[in-house]
Amino acid sequence: MSKNNVKPTDVENPFSVNDIIVSKTNLKGEITYVNDVICTLAEADESEMIGQQHNIIRHPDMPRSIFQLLWQQIKAKKEIFAYVKNMAKTRNHYWVFAHVTPTLNDQGEVIGFHSSRRSAPENEISIISELYEKIRNVETKHDNRKDGLKAGVDFFHEFLEKTGMSYDEFVWSVGK
Repeated sequence: MSKNNVKPTDVENPFSVNDIIVSKTNLKGEITYVNDVICTLAEADESEMIGQQHNIIRHPDMPRSIFQLLWQQIKAKKEIFAYVKNMAKTRNHYWVFAHVTPTLNDQGEVIGFHSSRRSAPENEISIISELYEKIRNVETKHDNRKDGLKAGVDFFHEFLEKTGMSYDEFVWSVGK
């Protein structure tokens, strides 16, 4: 679904505030479970998604820096809330407010990840999409992707410092 050099449409796949998207992945980020809501929004069958990398639905508008933060948190056995723009098989998109948590075994070891997502309110999307565009612009100014990622992470940390908020405080303040 989401491939390099794929041009997304400007069409948004809307979904109800009562719908919850659920997916699970293993430690490698391969999808092990999806519910019917994500299949509908991603315009894909369960069989097309199971076993694929979760980034199969990644929209190119998403800064790599945000995913680095997400992975750092969940690998450290912490939950994270994040705004994410996903891309459907037809290249349409849908915005979500995601809650991602590590799945632990009886010994407290991370064995996978669980994500529950709701639709993101329009006023919050406008704030986040503007910030994400700035981060992406910083990332893409570098020919080396690793340097771009570091620059994007640094930009985002500087942004948070200027707000005087932690990441969690910022996420919960959006649109309030």
